[in-house]
Amino acid sequence: MKSLARLLCLILVSLASFSSMIFGQNVAPSFAEQIVKHREEYKLGFLNNDRSPLGADDIQHLRFFEADEKYRVTCSFQRTPDEKPFDLPTYSGITRLYVKYGVLSFELDGQKLQLAVYQNLSMGKNPLYANHLFLPFRDATNDETTYAGGRYMDLMASDLESGAPVIDFNKCYNPWCHYSDGYNCPIPPVENTLDIPILAGERNWVGEKKLSAKK
Repeated sequence: MKSLARLLCLILVSLASFSSMIFGQNVAPSFAEQIVKHREEYKLGFLNNDRSPLGADDIQHLRFFEADEKYRVTCSFQRTPDEKPFDLPTYSGITRLYVKYGVLSFELDGQKLQLAVYQNLSMGKNPLYANHLFLPFRDATNDETTYAGGRYMDLMASDLESGAPVIDFNKCYNPWCHYSDGYNCPIPPVENTLDIPILAGERNWVGEKKLSAKK
């Protein structure tokens, strides 16, 4: 069953890519098509990860907001090189060592907003993850249409320092704690709380939460 679901995900990813080629190889995929492809790859990631909280039968219960280009925003970025490392608590009760890497400023629905981005210091020692940054946040949808514990995005340091960085809330996702117990999911810092609803990205899980999982 797992192999069949993986095959179906691969087919969907291929179809999403092929749709942009129907009228010629030089036709760029639409924004909606790009998000469809991203989400199919996201689903496939659960099936290819041995630590995943979701199996083949669970993928059908993932839910997302409709793709909305309004939530793909251009930001200004301010690096914060003098920040001291701190212990970021997780929902399992342990802490992880992070440092505030910088601040993204942007405008959405007429409001000027800011979100901090962080770097996991343990992961940062690994050359494979040295460029990886973490953006956990809360917004007005939490505990209604999205997970009460907050939402995550992954960013790259090289992208933020390239001039006019873009963040896409259509790609935000749920912490694994939303699907199962047994994971160490960081709690979004208070400074990363938005008063407005972000109607983009992954919605509430509609499957049955599992009682235990690998950490």
